[in-house]
Amino acid sequence: MKYLVIISTLFVIGSIFGWCLELLFRRFVSQKKWMNPGFLTGPYLPIYGSGVVVLYGISNVPLGITNHAADIIVRILIIGVGMTVIEFIAGLIFIKGMGIKLWDYSDRKGNIMGIICPIFSLAWLAVGSLYYFFLNPVLVNGINWISENLIYTYFVGIVIGMIVVDFAYSLHLGLKIKELKEASSIRYEELKNIVRKKMKELRETK
Repeated sequence: MKYLVIISTLFVIGSIFGWCLELLFRRFVSQKKWMNPGFLTGPYLPIYGSGVVVLYGISNVPLGITNHAADIIVRILIIGVGMTVIEFIAGLIFIKGMGIKLWDYSDRKGNIMGIICPIFSLAWLAVGSLYYFFLNPVLVNGINWISENLIYTYFVGIVIGMIVVDFAYSLHLGLKIKELKEASSIRYEELKNIVRKKMKELRETK
């Protein structure tokens, strides 16, 4: 039960804060405008939630390395690889399964299928290092406190329930749009434009 509470809490924290991070990144760095950075309707990105769970596990599971410095280096390298693998798997799921591109690194050197690239893998490595040295100690204490005060897990359960319902709705909508638009791969921005157009047409026919 305790481990389920820990994983669920980490997933929710990562999903919400990841959404906020992507929102600011797209507003001030990439697209230069406010936009929902995720596939879901609500303010959460499950890929970041999964990433935080992985970060927490890698940072705290014993590796059997006696040298402290070597242990830290190996953990950070594993974090960088692990986050890149998560990004690649998530990209494949959306592109192959639904024909949707949530992000595109095709213009980056050394990219693989436009899903991952060296510069963003280094970015994940940097983020993982910051997490390990600064956030992990705080999360460990916070998660231990929450696991001992189970009343707060109800809020975590509510958010997870919202994510599940939102994911089912968004998945259904995405598959319907894919059926309407015969294309092997479309960007997420194009998907949202199609949704807006369809909703406008429905309102005008009423």
